Amino acid sequence: MILVTGPARSGKSEWAETLAMESGQPVVYIATATENPHDPEWQQRILLHQQRRPQDWITLSVPEELTAAVMTANHDTCLLIDSLGTWVANLLSQDDEMWQQTTAEFLEKVQLIAAQIIFVGEETGWGVVPAYPVGRQFRDRLGSLIRQLGPICDTVYLVTGGYVLNLSILGSPLPKPKS
Repeated sequence: MILVTGPARSGKSEWAETLAMESGQPVVYIATATENPHDPEWQQRILLHQQRRPQDWITLSVPEELTAAVMTANHDTCLLIDSLGTWVANLLSQDDEMWQQTTAEFLEKVQLIAAQIIFVGEETGWGVVPAYPVGRQFRDRLGSLIRQLGPICDTVYLVTGGYVLNLSILGSPLPKPKS
């Protein structure tokens, strides 16, 4: 498993796509975003992602049931999940207990998959604490998910400032948080 993380517009998706192409396996691209014809800027972002993908990649739209989609993967494929931040946003209506169950199941199940998995996840907590509760909830849930996912991945990349850093080589893992 590989985690590619970084800030907005850093090149995370492009790096993840490069890694998927280099895998030499058939790629299944799992898109967590949903189209919104009333938001032209959002549609343009989705279009840019679609245009970069090779024609032979299979694309699945999975805004919420990510764990179930991952569980259907063949062992000889490369799954590219883009993005965890959008998935978290799609599930903000879950209460804290349900969210904890969702993430616990997700983190447990992805470790059982024989397919190569490349996750794209945003880093949102590098700026000002959001002024609104839902913004703080999003930031905290995504940050926690990325922190829990990183240690179970074989490789973690940070993409920022036009560079790709392999944190698995350059960094040291944090101790597990105490319960």
